[in-house]
Amino acid sequence: MSLTIQPIVVSQSFFVISLDFELHWGRFDKTSYLGRLGYYERAREAVPRLLDLFAEFGISATWATVGMLLANDREEWRIYQPDVPPLFKSEGYSAYRWYEKHEVPDSILFAPDLAKCIHSYPGQEIGCHTHAHYYTGAAGACEASFRADLQAARRIAKEKLGMDMRSLVFPRNQYNDEVLRISGEEGFSMVRTNPYDWYWQNPQDHEFSKRLFRTGDSILPLSNKTSYPRAMLHVPKPPLPVQVPASRFFRPFQSKALWVNRLKLKRIFQEMNLAAAEGEVYHMWWHPHNHGHHLESSLAEVRQVLSHYQQLHEKTGMQSINMADLGAIVYSV
Repeated sequence: MSLTIQPIVVSQSFFVISLDFELHWGRFDKTSYLGRLGYYERAREAVPRLLDLFAEFGISATWATVGMLLANDREEWRIYQPDVPPLFKSEGYSAYRWYEKHEVPDSILFAPDLAKCIHSYPGQEIGCHTHAHYYTGAAGACEASFRADLQAARRIAKEKLGMDMRSLVFPRNQYNDEVLRISGEEGFSMVRTNPYDWYWQNPQDHEFSKRLFRTGDSILPLSNKTSYPRAMLHVPKPPLPVQVPASRFFRPFQSKALWVNRLKLKRIFQEMNLAAAEGEVYHMWWHPHNHGHHLESSLAEVRQVLSHYQQLHEKTGMQSINMADLGAIVYSV
C-alpha cells in the first residue's frame, strides 16, 4: 500500500533522510573500481528500489548528488568543468586529475537517468554534494575553486534537470565557517552538518579514536541525544545557510556479524521513538552505494526502519520531510 505525503504540521516531530548520491566519484581517492563493477550494478539497482520503498511509506528525502554524476559521458563531463579547478596539494584528492588518468566505465560514474528518475518521484529533492566531490578540508582548498565548484554543480543541475539546488551536503562531512559562508552566497539555503559530539568534529583529521567512537556509537549509547528540537534550527545572519545536523549514519549491513545489525536497528528505533515522543528532528543519512553489498538484506533493513517510521507516524504524527521542506518551515517562522 502506498502512503500519500501529508501536509506538514509545524508542531510535529520530523524524520529527515539525506542520501549522498555519488557512485565511484565518492570513492575514487580511496578504492579502486577494478573488480567492483558488480558492486556498482547493485548500487544502481538500489536507487529505483529505494524510491519505490519511499513511495510505499510516504517518505520524502534529499538526494545530495555529485554534479559530475549528472553528465552523460566523458565528453559532457568536460563541458561542465568549472573555470577554476581545485589545486589540492595532494593530487589524489582531485577528481579531475584522477579521471584524466584513467579509463573508467561510464556506468560507475554517470547516472543522469537515475537522477531524472529521482526527480520524478514526489517528495524527493535533488540536493548538491558539490560538483567534484570537493574536499573543503584538504590542503590547497580555496575560496575561488570551491565557489567555482558549486557554480558548476548548480549549472549542470539547472541545464540537465531544470532545477535549482538548494540543499548542500559536504563530502566526507568536511566544512568550516568560510565554506558555510561561500555556500550561502552561492544560493544554498540548507546544509547538513555533523553531530555535536567530539568524535564528529573535523573528520578530515582521520584520528583513530574518532573513527572508533563513530563506529561504536552505532550500536552503543556513546553520544549525546541524537535528535534535537526544531527551535534549534533558525535562520542565521545572511548569507549563512541553515545548518541541519545529522543524527545517525545508517551503517551498511554486516553479513559476518548479524548481532551488529540487530543492535544497530535497535539503537535507531530507540532514537526515533525519543524524537517522536519529544517532538524533535531525527536526521538519518547514508549512501545509495552502501547497498552495493548484500542488496536484499540491506534493503530489508531500510524497510524495517521505514516501517518503524510508519508506526510512529500513525501513533504520534511524526512527519517525513526532506531538507528543503525543513528549510521552508524554518524560513517561514
